[in-house]
Amino acid sequence: MAYDVASVRGLYTSLSDGWTYLNAHDCPQIPERVSAAVSRSFRLAPSVPAPEGRTGTHSRQSLGRPEGDNLLASARHAVADLVGASADRIVLGPSLPVLYAALVAAMAPQFRQDSSLIVSPLDRPELTATLSTANVQIRTAHADLGTGELPAWQYKELVDGTSRLIALPAAHPQLGTVTDVAGIVDIVRDRSRAWVVVDASAYAPYYCIDFDAWGADVIGVDLGQIGGPQIAALVFRDSAMFKRLSIDPLRLAGLGLAPGLAGGVSAVVDHLASLVPAPEGRSTRRTRLVASMDELSSYLRSLRDDLYTFLGTWPAVHILGATGEAAAEASTERLPRLTFGVQGVPAATVYERLFDNGIVTTLATPTPLLTDMGLEEMGGAVTVGLGPFNTYADIEQLIRVVASLA
Repeated sequence: MAYDVASVRGLYTSLSDGWTYLNAHDCPQIPERVSAAVSRSFRLAPSVPAPEGRTGTHSRQSLGRPEGDNLLASARHAVADLVGASADRIVLGPSLPVLYAALVAAMAPQFRQDSSLIVSPLDRPELTATLSTANVQIRTAHADLGTGELPAWQYKELVDGTSRLIALPAAHPQLGTVTDVAGIVDIVRDRSRAWVVVDASAYAPYYCIDFDAWGADVIGVDLGQIGGPQIAALVFRDSAMFKRLSIDPLRLAGLGLAPGLAGGVSAVVDHLASLVPAPEGRSTRRTRLVASMDELSSYLRSLRDDLYTFLGTWPAVHILGATGEAAAEASTERLPRLTFGVQGVPAATVYERLFDNGIVTTLATPTPLLTDMGLEEMGGAVTVGLGPFNTYADIEQLIRVVASLA
């Protein structure tokens, strides 16, 4: 089973405009299958499906209810396949900040005066700001400023009996560093009964998520980051966890969710499951998804290696978290994303030169972590993120333009 990138590119009609898109971290291209599904879902959402001719244990029981209810149910099942869970453990919402805010509000009965909540510098600032609204002590983990990685050992000091919630990302969206989620979860389990919440949004476009392998309590996914509609989901380890929550805030989180958008969730998961031919014999969507994402991961890993190798050969190019002596011992596990700058050349100039040559990237968004790593001192940086449709020719084009500046 081989990854046929030419066939995959045909699934994205937006690629016909001539641009080379290397901005999957910021604005993933939307597959034609998803846009068509959303259009169809908006038409069908307010309509009422015809009653089934026969009744039975599997027949529809929501007579007279709009089709939008079925679209939301299908979206939960699709997310369940995406992360290896069951649909009854999934809460949908318009965005992860909204869902995180609802989770913090719903956990209020568990918080005491001396409770603590641990956040990570690799988390997106908007998620950290949302979690910091909890009326508890906020503790912050520290990242390695040379590599951008999140050392697991520090959680032995941060986590104790007062800890109620630990939030961390599965990967950094701009640096591409991957977090040792399972290692951190093991430490937390040894020291407290706190819930571990993992933001898998940056990780999900490249690897198949195995909920049980991480051992986390809650996984958050922004489906827009994998080319789907602007919908997010929280997936809980067990539906019994809802009994420990004030569930109303979680239900309120989904009030702003358009059923028409939900119709695109199944489409994007089906898209990811069909990037390579299906395994022989009858197979579930989860089985197809695992096989497809394995091939995608292998393909993009090779492009990532070329990207890091060739950019890293230029002395004037500095890749945050990968260049320098401090990064010599960095983990090799990284997403096909990186953030780089060219010595003596402002980041805006690099960005504009790339854009003039038909390459779409983004200027790195300053965060406390990137600032501490020297983003401002190097004159800013440009972030590159690969998608399922990128080719080796795209990497070569990027290298040629950067070489003209370096």
